[in-house]
Amino acid sequence: MKPQTQKAANCPCGGLSYQSCCAPIHAGAPARTAEQLMRSRYCAYVMQLEEYLLATWHESRRPEVIEFDARTRWLGLSVLAQSEAADSAQVEFIARYAEGGGRAQRLHEVSRFARVDSHWFYVDGIVD
Repeated sequence: MKPQTQKAANCPCGGLSYQSCCAPIHAGAPARTAEQLMRSRYCAYVMQLEEYLLATWHESRRPEVIEFDARTRWLGLSVLAQSEAADSAQVEFIARYAEGGGRAQRLHEVSRFARVDSHWFYVDGIVD
């Protein structure tokens, strides 16, 4: 998968630099934790990396396509909690965004993940 070039030095997920944070995962390195996968998926939404998002979505829930709204600007990510077992995990987060120059909004989600053959996949999420 070829990620789009990230112009900013800081990673959109809140990491120090894109090159040392989400870039290796976008390039194919496995996420070590479900939280790391969730952060890389947030970053992929910011960068509109549809192929990566589909590849990291559990096959039981994977959509055919992802439609991005060009008017959406992602403003930041806060991880509130995470729990991880051997083959499942949950990550609670708030993603801030604005649409079309409007006011900032929040997406509060508890995401579920499954580990399959030592790789983490996003299953689904409960949006508050």
